[in-house]
Amino acid sequence: MNFLKLIQVIGGVGAIGLGTGMVLTNPGQHDYESYATYTLTTYLKQEVCSQTSGGLGGFLSSHCKTLVDTGKPHLQKVISNKTIRQNYLLFSIYETELLLPSPVPNYEFETIGAFRQFYTYQADKF
Repeated sequence: MNFLKLIQVIGGVGAIGLGTGMVLTNPGQHDYESYATYTLTTYLKQEVCSQTSGGLGGFLSSHCKTLVDTGKPHLQKVISNKTIRQNYLLFSIYETELLLPSPVPNYEFETIGAFRQFYTYQADKF
């Protein structure tokens, strides 16, 4: 019987420790904005810039990455304005709707933040 109580106490202390750790490492809005901006600019450089070619696209393809870097502060503002954070203390859920100009498609992202990390679990193109 004493062994079961010891296991319960250890389990309880472990659960409290885990919960405290999660509360202390729940990333904030600014952390998410930095993550989302980095992820979006990387996507634009790798996917969108590689698809531009010919005519005006020739100009765009040669300067696309520079244009993405120049627009990075604006992208961060768009992300900041279009993100809703649901804070559950142990973790946060971020919902972002990006309405971007052509040729970039519009997206809705859902991301969970916990332990100072972000995991995008849904990205819908529309």
